[in-house]
Amino acid sequence: MIINLNDKNFEESVSKPGLPVLVDFWAPWCGPCQIVGPIIEELAKENEGKIKVGKINVDESPQIAAKFGIMSIPTVILFKEGKEISRKVGFESKESLVKLISDL
Repeated sequence: MIINLNDKNFEESVSKPGLPVLVDFWAPWCGPCQIVGPIIEELAKENEGKIKVGKINVDESPQIAAKFGIMSIPTVILFKEGKEISRKVGFESKESLVKLISDL
């Protein structure tokens, strides 16, 4: 299951102890984001119980994007207990994102 993140639920969803959270920073007008979207959905299904997966629309939540210095999308950040542990910027293959998760 993918969590739709926004300014109101981001901190609570990402900073809670427990499972790491993979967050996809995206926008509907972004072509590469549309390609990465289905990959993120597959990862959410395949890693259920190992990680949580969230998506945040940077147009709707620009403060969060600014807080994490998102300058280009898609950007995928892996958080553990609220701390960024890894980041991928631009289009990434499924294999690259699987490796990001498997490095936990």
